Amino acid sequence: MRIGLAALHHSLPALVLIAVSTFAEAQAPSTPAWSPESLQQLCQLQSAALIDDYAYQQLAHLCDNIGPRPSGSLQAAAAVEYVAEEMRKLGLEVTLEKVLVPRWIRGDDRAELVEYPGQVPGTNQKIVVTALGAVGVTTPPEGITAEVIVVNTFDELTALPDEKVRGKIVLFNEHFDDRMAKAGHAGEAYGEAVAYRSQGRVAAERKGAVAMLVRSVGGAEFRLPNAGATDYQNRGKIPAAAVTAEDAGLIARLSAQALVRIHVVLNSKMELNAESYNVIADLKGSEHPEQVVIVSGHLDSWDLGTGALDDGAGVAVAMATAHLINQLHLHPARTLRIVAWMSEEEGAVGAIAYGRRHAPEINNYFAGIETDSGAGHPIGTLITGDPALQEILQPIAKVLESSGAGVLQMFSEPGTDLIPLNVRGMPAFQPLQDVRTYFDYHHTAADTLDKVDPKQLRENTAVVSVLAYALAEMKQELPRKTLPIPENMK
Repeated sequence: MRIGLAALHHSLPALVLIAVSTFAEAQAPSTPAWSPESLQQLCQLQSAALIDDYAYQQLAHLCDNIGPRPSGSLQAAAAVEYVAEEMRKLGLEVTLEKVLVPRWIRGDDRAELVEYPGQVPGTNQKIVVTALGAVGVTTPPEGITAEVIVVNTFDELTALPDEKVRGKIVLFNEHFDDRMAKAGHAGEAYGEAVAYRSQGRVAAERKGAVAMLVRSVGGAEFRLPNAGATDYQNRGKIPAAAVTAEDAGLIARLSAQALVRIHVVLNSKMELNAESYNVIADLKGSEHPEQVVIVSGHLDSWDLGTGALDDGAGVAVAMATAHLINQLHLHPARTLRIVAWMSEEEGAVGAIAYGRRHAPEINNYFAGIETDSGAGHPIGTLITGDPALQEILQPIAKVLESSGAGVLQMFSEPGTDLIPLNVRGMPAFQPLQDVRTYFDYHHTAADTLDKVDPKQLRENTAVVSVLAYALAEMKQELPRKTLPIPENMK
């Protein structure tokens, strides 16, 4: 449902406006960061976002009509054109910035146990598997058959003599800590487990393994493999794949009894240097057009599902921010730049290219926002930068309190695509979301539109649009904090 500006004037919560204005005046040193008019506009924007379905409509098209958007694919190219055209319809200035990205081509990935204790003669056991994204993960056409060595940690692998591993397939059976995730620390749980997916290939090859398997990284165990990249620097040469949590457990139990041999065929492959684009759409600032506030998500996805949570939702929220500001006839002082990043999944390829290209004008990048943790209910904003930002944004937190999103929390890392700009000094922000079930679907075939609650998507849009407009309207400068630039981002 769309809503006009006149209707919003009658629905504004007057008490919130008074409270926010009073808070801002009490906290401001001399010149308030936001005028009373700007604070009123933020409340209007919040109210509009909470009843508008534009983001969900855009997400539905990306997921259902275009479908999976793996890097370098025809669907990714179609998504670029679609987002660009939708932003043009809103009157934004659109630029497609070329970037060379990996092209992911999914083949026929399959595996089966061909020797194991208690095997019924004439039978095998199917293993559900998906190739991981890196150059050289493909097996020979006939596949690989080898004994499986099961380890839980890198230390266990290192402790094994090389001759115990040479010529075999290593399975990393590290469990995703679902209890940690459900306790509100899903990101930390993912970080612990995903190290084996990203680094396991090289570690196994160093010990002489002929292939690497990893237990799928996620919480829901419904025999769904979890896709993702491995070996981001493409240093390894051996095939690599993820097996489901159930199959990893099966192999581990059988291996504890006796020798287990597996036959693996991986026909998926990654090619380098495919032409693609970051979508850049500018709503030019009325007073400081040279200063930029980025609002973003990444357009690419893995191919097993349709990338609704990761990260169609983030792109849809960014698009909806422009839509809402346009609908309310607001004119931000700074330029709002909507960005749909390309090839985040393969290592923030599009964002790194953008960071290098725009490094000379980094001082004009006032702030950046990225949504890339699904579409769960937001309770506030994560801040990456100078600690003083937390106090500066208190008036905005007061606006967002009415929708349950008033928490401000410092966080060590921004959204992945903002890292190249954040380390160069740009303050970065992201919604603080409920991600307790996010990794149940992340990178699996279950990452589809039905997993997104339209109401919670509207709540995320409210947080991002209010924050984006507030940053674009601020009368004060934000403190900046630079960090060492990683070698791959220079």
